[in-house]
Amino acid sequence: MQKLSIIKIGGNIIEDETSLDAFLKLFSNLEGKKILVHGGGKRATSIASKLGIESKMVNGRRITDKETLEVITMVYGGLVNKNIVAKLQANNTNAIGLTGADINSIQSDKRPIKEIDFGFVGDVKKVNHTNIDKLIQADFTPVFCAITHDGNGQLLNTNADTITSTIAVEMSEIYDTSIYYCFELNGVLQDLNDKESVIKNINSATYKELLKDKIIIDGMIPKIDNCFDALKNGVQKVYIGNASMITKEKDNFTTITL
Repeated sequence: MQKLSIIKIGGNIIEDETSLDAFLKLFSNLEGKKILVHGGGKRATSIASKLGIESKMVNGRRITDKETLEVITMVYGGLVNKNIVAKLQANNTNAIGLTGADINSIQSDKRPIKEIDFGFVGDVKKVNHTNIDKLIQADFTPVFCAITHDGNGQLLNTNADTITSTIAVEMSEIYDTSIYYCFELNGVLQDLNDKESVIKNINSATYKELLKDKIIIDGMIPKIDNCFDALKNGVQKVYIGNASMITKEKDNFTTITL
């Protein structure tokens, strides 16, 4: 099987032009087939504020009303996505920017209303690996933003980590897939105040201990849950760390294993 790397960036990498440029250079030099997935929540919050639109969050998750969806579509699908694609072209990577609606690549169901109405938020239902592979086989590098569609004309704001893991699972039918979750830290930390206290390996057993000891908390929990789901469903390897880990020149990042 051919290898396929699926890399997700978010947080300060997207916000900081220097960090983004450095990452995209590393990404462009990465050999083999690859897919990039990005968020852009901080930029969306900033632009929404300038437009007088209040960003509402519950448990770290965005409530996406109609106005917010319009901002997210403009920021994720336009400003952030096309900026990344243009920078990749400058690095000789022939990238193509996509939402899940493009080539019907990722369909989602609108999240059902339970205790909280999250609005126009999607839970991934289906990834069209055949169509995505047509782009890869044509030597294009897909760059997905965190927007999917419901198949009935409605765009949906969708968690970028989930998009990453579901793409990886589906593509694992035809590729040996690895996931890299890139952000500003070196990896999952034992001590949040010590940036060098990287936990090198997390498996199912150690994860339970880290949860019990409240070392892994908040937004890191759904990220690692996604990692385990991916590994259980065909993905070969999952890594969490800063952008340098994709070169494997250093070993100061977190590897997730079953």
